[in-house]
Amino acid sequence: MDQLDREILRLLQSDNRLSSAEIGQVVGLSVSAASERVRRLNGAGIIRGNHACLDPGRVGLPLCAFIFVDLAPHPDEEGFRQQLMARAEIQEIQQIAGPHCYLLKARVAGTQALQQLLADHIKSHADVLRTETVIVMETVKDTPAMALPADGALEPAGQSDPLRAKA
Repeated sequence: MDQLDREILRLLQSDNRLSSAEIGQVVGLSVSAASERVRRLNGAGIIRGNHACLDPGRVGLPLCAFIFVDLAPHPDEEGFRQQLMARAEIQEIQQIAGPHCYLLKARVAGTQALQQLLADHIKSHADVLRTETVIVMETVKDTPAMALPADGALEPAGQSDPLRAKA
């Protein structure tokens, strides 16, 4: 991945509806060259999808909660994960280091919906020992955009550049 790819990714993170012509104009490429780079970024899995970013309050899901989950020793983690992944209310599932096993991010209509999610779909799993829930009072920043490393930055250990391998 070179500097042009990073610039294209920065543009797409701010507006994924940009046309290849608009991208090419900003980064100094022809329409076909910009289109090919975006296609390669998609094909390499660097761009994982194109999604609409919804306003949670306007779609009836104003309550955001973070749920710490502690599991029993030697749990059926795959079953636990599958049960959580099936729930649309759970936006993120992070396996974490520290005093807890998992951190979940959930979006629901209100406290009753949160209580039902906890009781029926999280605490009901046989391997869940304990949960701790934190309700968000105000979201100050919420963005899927990432700060991309500068050109020439080292790749994470054990990983190669997927675009360079295809060149």
